[in-house]
Amino acid sequence: MESLDKKIAKLPPHLQQEIHDFVEFLLQKVAKRSSSYLTMEWAGGLREYRDQYTSLELQKKVLEWRD
Repeated sequence: MESLDKKIAKLPPHLQQEIHDFVEFLLQKVAKRSSSYLTMEWAGGLREYRDQYTSLELQKKVLEWRD
């Protein structure tokens, strides 16, 4: 079976550039997706607001503050 590199090498330069651009797009998409997961590193970081907001109100505020 022919390798992907050999198949790409057979294409004209403008199509090779398209493949390069598409691969870059996919890599950015993967990087963006993996960095968008919420971690729990911030747990306890909003303690000062516990008397001002209920937990539901605080969750909504956090979503506002993240944007």
